[in-house]
Amino acid sequence: MVNVDTGGADRLALAVLAQYRMATTEQMHLVIAPGVRIEQTRRRLAKLRQEGLVDRITLPRAGRTRVWFATQYGVEVASEWPELREWRPPRLVSDRTAARLRVGHTLTVTETGLAFLQDARRRGDICRPLDWIPEVYHPLSNGEAVIPDALLYYRRGDTGSEGGSMLRAFVEVDRATMGPERLAAKLTAYARLHDYVPIPFGRPQRRTISQPQETWRRRYALFPRLLFVLDGTGPAGIEARIRALHASTTEVPGLHGLLRAAPVLAAPLVDILRNGPSAPVWRPIQDPEQRVSWMGAYRPPAAPVQPTAPEPDRSWPATSWGTPGS
Repeated sequence: MVNVDTGGADRLALAVLAQYRMATTEQMHLVIAPGVRIEQTRRRLAKLRQEGLVDRITLPRAGRTRVWFATQYGVEVASEWPELREWRPPRLVSDRTAARLRVGHTLTVTETGLAFLQDARRRGDICRPLDWIPEVYHPLSNGEAVIPDALLYYRRGDTGSEGGSMLRAFVEVDRATMGPERLAAKLTAYARLHDYVPIPFGRPQRRTISQPQETWRRRYALFPRLLFVLDGTGPAGIEARIRALHASTTEVPGLHGLLRAAPVLAAPLVDILRNGPSAPVWRPIQDPEQRVSWMGAYRPPAAPVQPTAPEPDRSWPATSWGTPGS
């Protein structure tokens, strides 16, 4: 039988570069072909570059690290493939200057996705290279939208009581380029996404066949978890960011639905890379003293029960003078 998939490895490499936006040679190797020598990945990327599908920039202060990205032609080719159906092509994809200016954040997002991918391989879980999807567009009203740094699809293995469960997560990668309060403000956007029900257009119908529902339900069975990955600052900066997220849970109105629907967790990238994302390195923003795995079914602490006045004793027998308290 003729081998009709001789370009499968090339196709995966181009799909990953188009979807991830940018990656170093080493990152690409670990994502698409960790079982072979890195020279094969280098040759593959050089071939795709010769064909005009990808290009690269060189970082002068990082050991002349090469950073790869898809060209406009490569994006047009990859956008026709069904495996990229949830993907929106980036703007200025083939602009070298734009690539150089956004390289820091984009490579950190790629490194975060690689951590989840490698962790799944070690655990026997399922998280394939294209299960990490940066910048998925989620519309709100008035032309606004929530665009997480990445959307993660992850299926746990078949062992244990929760075997085979499908997990989804919105991932926000913060490199300390904005203040803690601006980071915490992202919670409001996700709360809006959780509650957002679009208003139907056109003339009102006499009979409502079905009630409008939140837009996220068209794509997800459950609202995805929200993971904040913190980088670009030391322990004090990490703590300041987690405190800001924690303060938002009580200071910002409208977050209750989001916080009840899904775990909202934060972790330093350095801990994720050192221990793996499945390790208990995540801190629930409602209770940041805890350390949990992102895969656990975290439930926020119950609100304290307010004391109530004791009920009157109504066990006395009735008399001709009435019951007690009459």
